Amino acid sequence: MTDLPLERGAKSLGLVIDLDTCVGCHACATNCKEWNTSGISAPLTDVNAYQAEQRGVWFNRVFTYEVGGQSANARTVHFPKNCLHCEKPDCVTVCPTGASYKRAEDGVVLIDHNKCIGCKLCSWACPYGAREYDEDVGVMKKCTLCIDKIYNENLPQADRVPACVATCPAKARHFGDFADPESNVSQLVRERGGFDLMPETGYRPTSKYLPPRAGRNGALTALAPVETQSPTGAFLRWVDRILTR
Repeated sequence: MTDLPLERGAKSLGLVIDLDTCVGCHACATNCKEWNTSGISAPLTDVNAYQAEQRGVWFNRVFTYEVGGQSANARTVHFPKNCLHCEKPDCVTVCPTGASYKRAEDGVVLIDHNKCIGCKLCSWACPYGAREYDEDVGVMKKCTLCIDKIYNENLPQADRVPACVATCPAKARHFGDFADPESNVSQLVRERGGFDLMPETGYRPTSKYLPPRAGRNGALTALAPVETQSPTGAFLRWVDRILTR
């Protein structure tokens, strides 16, 4: 099995996804697909792309839910989902070949496709459904946080962000270093009550979600900052329910 780094590096890179401003346009998924189809994870397989029962490899997926039923507080919530680059990822520790690993220097979780045997143990261990099996090449693939982009010194500094962040028209996705308490992502988490997805798993996701703010009719007013919010709160129960369908 694969060991996790014994010590944390200077950086802890990840995303903040704002559920209040995401409009469900799927631009993040599309730009992610375009970048990674020609990048280090290429190719990203599509089967029956223009027919019924199409399937393929997507590192970002966006789900849309109607919350609140027929009540005055009913609203639509768009829920983007991708790898959260956890602090304690069992998808890494169950890997029998060392293909799945977590980088010590920045906390990014990656897959070495040359070592992957396609056993799918990592996908079974991931509670977020972030692992994708590429049936054409027989290996697992996942979000890389666009390491071939964020560390590319040939790009202007402003462009060294993941493809999903660069393309989001609603500015619902933010990239930064959680090890820096003054970074943009750290400040957003503090100010908006950013929370871990399914904290009861103990995986300690690096990336966080920002909850939807209350609407005109007071929808979702019970949300509290992350440090006081109970994992059994109404919104987190809803998130847990949709992820386990």
